[in-house]
Amino acid sequence: MKFSQREVGDLLFAWLMISIAFAILFLDYDTLNLYSISRSFLLSFFVVGTAFFLHELGHKFIAQRYGYYAEFRAFKGMLYLAVLMSFFGFIFVAPGGVLIKGRITLKKNGIISLAGPLINIILGFLFFVLFLMFKSEFFHFSFIINSFIGLFNLIPVMPFDGGKIFAWNKRVYLLIAVLALIVFGLRFLT
Repeated sequence: MKFSQREVGDLLFAWLMISIAFAILFLDYDTLNLYSISRSFLLSFFVVGTAFFLHELGHKFIAQRYGYYAEFRAFKGMLYLAVLMSFFGFIFVAPGGVLIKGRITLKKNGIISLAGPLINIILGFLFFVLFLMFKSEFFHFSFIINSFIGLFNLIPVMPFDGGKIFAWNKRVYLLIAVLALIVFGLRFLT
């Protein structure tokens, strides 16, 4: 994969802002101290940041395999808004997206869009299995975050990945949506 300096900067900025937003959201204000703040940030950085990063790299990798120019661009205003919202106990994150240049077909756009949520669904399932084996909070949190990101991105309206997949192939959309719901539903077994 090829990355420009701007893209690397945008990826790092989005990763940092997402980590800050989720760290604030998950802070335990009853035991607020340097340890709890650091712990919340590191957990968010490794779990949420990695889930976001791998999701976007999935889109980029498939687009570049098709021969398209593809670069991630951060939506800085939305990232600042996510941090602000996290102080109020809720969050909506639209960190940015992979911009693709070239004459892209409906099918290729659907497959490129499928890559991101599919990565999160697979990671969600793997972390679920690891959680069952080791009962680790890190694995549980990784399972929850990845399964949620996978499902959330499948909302079947534009500009979500689900809208692009649905426009390309409704059967593939239904299959991946059911798979995402199953993996997300595993949370009731934890």
